[in-house]
Amino acid sequence: MTQLTLGAPEPAPVRHTTSLLDVRRIYAEPAAAASERGRQVLSRWPDAEVVEVASHWQIPELHGDEANVARWVRIKTEALVLGVKKSLTARPNGRSSDFIAPSTANGCAMACAYCYVPRRKGYSNPITVFTNIEQICGYLTRHVGRQGLKAEPSQTDPHAWVYDIGESSDCSLDATVSDNVRDLVDTFRALPTAKASFATKYVNRDLLGWEPQGRTRIRFSLMPEDVSRVVDIRTSKVSERIAAIDDFVAAGYEVHVNLSPVIVKDAWLDEWRTLLRQLADGTSAASQAQLAAEVIFLTHNDRLHEVNLGWHPKAEELLWRPDLQQPKRSESGGLNVRYRTGEKGRYVAQLLELIEQETPWLRVRYAF
Repeated sequence: MTQLTLGAPEPAPVRHTTSLLDVRRIYAEPAAAASERGRQVLSRWPDAEVVEVASHWQIPELHGDEANVARWVRIKTEALVLGVKKSLTARPNGRSSDFIAPSTANGCAMACAYCYVPRRKGYSNPITVFTNIEQICGYLTRHVGRQGLKAEPSQTDPHAWVYDIGESSDCSLDATVSDNVRDLVDTFRALPTAKASFATKYVNRDLLGWEPQGRTRIRFSLMPEDVSRVVDIRTSKVSERIAAIDDFVAAGYEVHVNLSPVIVKDAWLDEWRTLLRQLADGTSAASQAQLAAEVIFLTHNDRLHEVNLGWHPKAEELLWRPDLQQPKRSESGGLNVRYRTGEKGRYVAQLLELIEQETPWLRVRYAF
């Protein structure tokens, strides 16, 4: 890696700032740093050291080094990566969305103990911004056009093709780093047959001024507050997420909720009852009329378990439960653990019954 010499960066407008980021070093592919979006990001942290890298995937001091476990949160706070998205593909999905859009970022400054994203690059995995946003938006516009009208309703949406734009990052937080997410919202606003969609654990009220006109769906992830305090590290409080729902609906977003991950523990149903009542009390009739939910029970991983033991072992008391879970070998060779077959079906039925009791207006799109 070498120091990257650049011309004077273009000035950027003042943007939302967050205590989650105090960027000291930016690792940049040369083409990414030279692009308009790259210069915008660099100008937001003018005092940061800029280090040239050949590939955003191959930065040993960030990725794949077990010694980084001790610096997990520090790396997420102080490091940022700029890269160019090479492969532009919209993958079929069918659960949260019809398609997974090409990502405009991966990694995160938050540190949820159950997150699958660190498994991909390894260890801390700070935010990587992909700077070729014009190419990505152009690809999506053409892909939507090729789909034509949606012929039949589905659980993803009765009319629109839904594209998940945040599979590997949190778009609300990404929006504090670059204008990529705003460009995507603007793109989908002009696509009457499609919607963007992303899940978030971070309330970014700057998004309220973007005028999505119903073409972007935000899914606020919710879980009982006491559990969230242990496993949702560096996120917005669950109560703050619920309090934001009405405002985002009023601003023109479609708002759903992700009840996830559902973590089975002592008195877990009582805790979810409390959460559902908070959701009912904290949202208006207008919000409730358009709310829908995804229910996702915890899947954990042996490699992430080992990482967590190095920096946050308390979370593993909730996440790693051999007495309740069974292993399944993943395609990548890792060992995933899920709640035991049979028992999990019972847990799902219990939670769905509770939702029907406490929030009968909350349509469940799918549960697993």
